[in-house]
Amino acid sequence: MSSTYTPPPPSNPPAIPHHMVTTAFILDGYTITRNFGLVRGIIVRSRSIVGTIGATLQTIVGGNITLLTNLCEQTREHAFELMLQHAAQLGANAVVGIRYDATEIMQGVTEVLAYGTAVYVERKS
Repeated sequence: MSSTYTPPPPSNPPAIPHHMVTTAFILDGYTITRNFGLVRGIIVRSRSIVGTIGATLQTIVGGNITLLTNLCEQTREHAFELMLQHAAQLGANAVVGIRYDATEIMQGVTEVLAYGTAVYVERKS
């Protein structure tokens, strides 16, 4: 993988169907015939001032802070789709062993990483 890799925008349709992605290291009913190696999707997001104020107000009431929950879910989905596009660019038709990681880079700015192993699988006969 080149260090100059730039993933396509996340608005593209999924490159690999979601049923061909798993946290396991095997895909039931399929045999891995080729391993393309590590693929990832990375997003760095910050909260807007409006979102921060809204989330602060929600903490006063208590319970689920929906503004931040929605931001986190959208960010994870964005990173996931970028990972799938990266895998498809390599020629994979599945991704196994996927994981997520998140790191606060600075206050209010978070990196979310989705990563896994891109593979080519064939249906077992």
